[in-house]
Amino acid sequence: MSQIFRRSANAISRASLWGGLGTVGFLLWVILLLMRSDFVTGANANVTQPVQFSHAHHVGGLGIDCRYCHTSVETSAFANIPPTKTCMNCHSQIWLTSSYLEPVRDSFRTGNSLQWIRVHDLPDFVYFNHSVHIKKGVGCETCHGRIDKMAGIYQASSLQMEWCITCHRAPEQFVRPREAVFQMGYQPEGDQLEIGRRLVKEYHIESLTSCSTCHR
Repeated sequence: MSQIFRRSANAISRASLWGGLGTVGFLLWVILLLMRSDFVTGANANVTQPVQFSHAHHVGGLGIDCRYCHTSVETSAFANIPPTKTCMNCHSQIWLTSSYLEPVRDSFRTGNSLQWIRVHDLPDFVYFNHSVHIKKGVGCETCHGRIDKMAGIYQASSLQMEWCITCHRAPEQFVRPREAVFQMGYQPEGDQLEIGRRLVKEYHIESLTSCSTCHR
């Protein structure tokens, strides 16, 4: 019986198989890159707020401590959004007629809260406690970036699980003394790993990577 296919068909079939596998692998690689991209994670995208509050001005320029506005950050799971009264502590005296701040004054007069848009918005199935991380020496800057240089607020990190796990697996690379938690531009006085290992013992920091740590 004569051959139905030529010998070259073997090479073509092998090339087709390898080409198909290569195409699938390439598509998976593209998907992985896309899932880590700022487009998907929302990182580095400026968020338009009812009033474009400038951390660069208030924190970097005026030196206002994070805790002045985010009063519960050391004691609660949530870093609260400040009430309008906090804004008016200063702005009842300065920039009284600025049209830019009219939404703030209107909120104070009517008692209707400004509808701030949450920037660091974790999924409902993720549990994160600010107070625990602060007590363990995790700086605001570590997660939120150089907030003191942000004219408009944006998410500085991906907030993906692998990003969180990097710190949980090796906390000594990131922790700092508690008195420096709210300091922007922190530089360790010495070797970070040496200081970190000491703080891990002193603050009783555990390398928690089990699912139930964050997913409850």
